[in-house]
Amino acid sequence: MNLALWLSRTAAVHGARLAIAHGDRPVCTYQEFAAAAARGARWLGDQGIGPGARVALFMTNHPDYILLLWSVWWAGAVAVPVNAKLHGREAAYIVSHSESALAFCDAEHAAAFAEHAQPGCRVVTRFDFLSDPALAPAPIAERSEDDAAWLFYTSGTTGKPKGVTLTARNLRWSTMAYFATVQPVAPGDSMLHAAPLSHGSGLYHLPYVLNGGVNVVPASGGFEPPEIAALVARWRNASMFAAPTMVKRLVEWARNPGAGEAVAEAAGEAGYVPDWSGLATIVYGGGPMYLADIELALEVIGPHFAQIYGQGESPMTITVLPRDVINDAGHPRRRERLASVGFAQPMLEVSIRSPDGAELAAGEPGEVCVRGEVVMQGYWRQPEATAETIRGGWLYTGDIGALDADGFLTLLDRSKDMIVSGGTNIYPREVEEALLMHPAVAEASVIGAPDAEWGESVVAYVVARAPVDPAELDAHCLAHIARFKRPRHYRFVDALPKNNYGKVLKTELRELEARGGRGG
Repeated sequence: MNLALWLSRTAAVHGARLAIAHGDRPVCTYQEFAAAAARGARWLGDQGIGPGARVALFMTNHPDYILLLWSVWWAGAVAVPVNAKLHGREAAYIVSHSESALAFCDAEHAAAFAEHAQPGCRVVTRFDFLSDPALAPAPIAERSEDDAAWLFYTSGTTGKPKGVTLTARNLRWSTMAYFATVQPVAPGDSMLHAAPLSHGSGLYHLPYVLNGGVNVVPASGGFEPPEIAALVARWRNASMFAAPTMVKRLVEWARNPGAGEAVAEAAGEAGYVPDWSGLATIVYGGGPMYLADIELALEVIGPHFAQIYGQGESPMTITVLPRDVINDAGHPRRRERLASVGFAQPMLEVSIRSPDGAELAAGEPGEVCVRGEVVMQGYWRQPEATAETIRGGWLYTGDIGALDADGFLTLLDRSKDMIVSGGTNIYPREVEEALLMHPAVAEASVIGAPDAEWGESVVAYVVARAPVDPAELDAHCLAHIARFKRPRHYRFVDALPKNNYGKVLKTELRELEARGGRGG
């Protein structure tokens, strides 16, 4: 099954409906969207790009991104979205490894890519063919649902990124999971793409194409809290995917929306206060959302949140914490559930397993393993890495977690981040959760450092929002977690190192600690 059949169907049923918007400006209807994709596919065919060929997209979020992505699928080719924040050298590696024959780039990224590009890949920066009436629309190419459709390259924090091969089957079931567990989508509902279209937000535009929604790309091309507030007021039933760091920024701005006054004045309003009544759902995922942060988000923005836990290898689809569970204020274990990542989505099974592959009982921590229709086909042309990750039909995620008796999964950490001190396992997230309950702590990340006596000792890197000393934080931790888990050292920093998706880079913190907690 070619995914482009979804667009063709929606154009037939909802052709006059708005499909894509840029900020507050309509861009095209579904009839125009499908026509542009068909012309794009014809142009690709004229360049020798046919079924199975790889086509990279190295661009900032823009309406053209969506039109080009569907042109690739209409032609039966495989999309290779590249995070726009990557260095040109990193992008060149992905394009080379995927053997992409062509790369769509905006001007900025074409320049960055050109310095490192490998021979054999043509860079295209002009997309007038999308609206060229001289190009006859191409028919939708025949594809099997087990053919590759999307190569998602992992962030590569521990080595070269790997190409996760996602098929039409994977993307179909990921889309069905959104409908089943996050929310339904009606024609005219909107999805705001403030997060990269090369990542989670790109996957979350699929349900809106299938059901005739509006995909809205902010005019800034990214995430600016005042702009998001204005778009929520402009578009019906607006939802968005956001990393926890984005949610935190939005909440901090909403508590004191000084920057929003420019938005309000443009609309002729005075005393600007963000209006979240038009917000349907902020789906958060892609990193840890701490209990203190989601509780504050609910207080400031309201009951508009759902959580998903997934990874590129099981795209956006492992567990879900839906709005009704998050908003169930009367549940006796509500705070425990808020601190979890929810329960298994219906498209797969979740199991907690020991290093030897044995299934563990409720409450016992182990590696999170999943199997089902959403799990990737494998890593692109890396059979050894695939065999290491998918064993006995189960995807081994590398995450450590525990299921409770009701099937709610609490993530403890990545397996490589676990600290072993005095022969006892310590999960950094537990310590981070405790630290973030202190009002002076804005951000915290915990690592293990070599210790001659204990093997490893707990070290906390802290971004403070107000003056606080280690003794006060120590007393705070002792009031919330076991003594052996508390940090032995506190390092105060202005900011935590993060990758392009907002995840804290603990590898960099370990390097910093090896230098005595001082920058190089």
